[in-house]
Amino acid sequence: MSASFNRTIGFAIVGSGMISQFHADAISQVPGAELRAVYNRVPERAQVFATKNNCKIFSSLEELVRDPAIDAACITTPSGTHADIAVPFLEAGKAVLCEKPLDVTRDAVERIVAAEKRGGGVLAGVFQNRLGRGAQILKAAIDAGRFGRVTLCSAYIKWWRDQNYYSSSQWKGTWKLDGGGALMNQGIHAVDLLQWLAGLPEQVSAFSGTLAHTMETEDTVVASLKFPNGALGVIEAATSAWPGSDLRIEIAGDKGFATLTQDRITRWEFAEPKPEDEQIRSASDAGAIGGGAADPRAISTEGHRRLIEDLVGALREGRSPMIPGAEAGRSVALILAIYESARTGQVVRVS
Repeated sequence: MSASFNRTIGFAIVGSGMISQFHADAISQVPGAELRAVYNRVPERAQVFATKNNCKIFSSLEELVRDPAIDAACITTPSGTHADIAVPFLEAGKAVLCEKPLDVTRDAVERIVAAEKRGGGVLAGVFQNRLGRGAQILKAAIDAGRFGRVTLCSAYIKWWRDQNYYSSSQWKGTWKLDGGGALMNQGIHAVDLLQWLAGLPEQVSAFSGTLAHTMETEDTVVASLKFPNGALGVIEAATSAWPGSDLRIEIAGDKGFATLTQDRITRWEFAEPKPEDEQIRSASDAGAIGGGAADPRAISTEGHRRLIEDLVGALREGRSPMIPGAEAGRSVALILAIYESARTGQVVRVS
């Protein structure tokens, strides 16, 4: 890892689509972080972003990587381009906060992780759902063994996107640049949250379909999961489920049952109650991370703000970020196994 920083961390944003503004707003809210540059291969789009956010435009990625004023880059380009952008920054010893997914193939993910090790940069993934209060409480309860033997671990992300969401984009819903549809783009937040909470499944069996849209990839997928400890589970992901419902995680065991709906704990029951349980059940301050069940813009900047704050802290303290890049690649491995199973009709081992 690169040396610690005692100065303001200079950020660049690569890509200027919808999610890039969430990064820009988040950077502006973090002490010790400053947005200094933007790069987009379409200069007109970069100009609009730079004018709005008062930052410099770079005409090439190579020039941006070389600039000593840039310490960290937020990558907000189409998913299948992430490795080509992240690798040169990491090889130069700089930090990268990469939007989900890390990339869309095993080889590309491995290239990014290897570049971090080779160049001494810092790689962090964007999975803000982990940072919510409800998710943190659920994780602590699992780690403390409150569920007894965990038996069922499932994730549901039944969202809606209209046809224009896909038709108005050259990359969404394509295998090359989106890496998939409802699962790789939208469902990946639930996939990451589930594997972070319960561990990575070892085997999957899946079906998928394109049921409500005209597009290359799937808009509906279901997968059965088997975990190394014997627990079973299900992932359901869709952009075909009008009008859309909140992301939901369910964890059950022989001594407990919990449901996380977006970032609100909506069920919390244990065979061995604790004094804090009632407060957890009645908490009303969860949900700050937000969701995008029907509108991809319907999320708050809070999750991204926490990720930027954490990356600044990691650089200043010489530590790893909360969501290291290698860990961010696990959700891609699980999704690719699900796609392989849906394509072949076979049970597939996750690797």
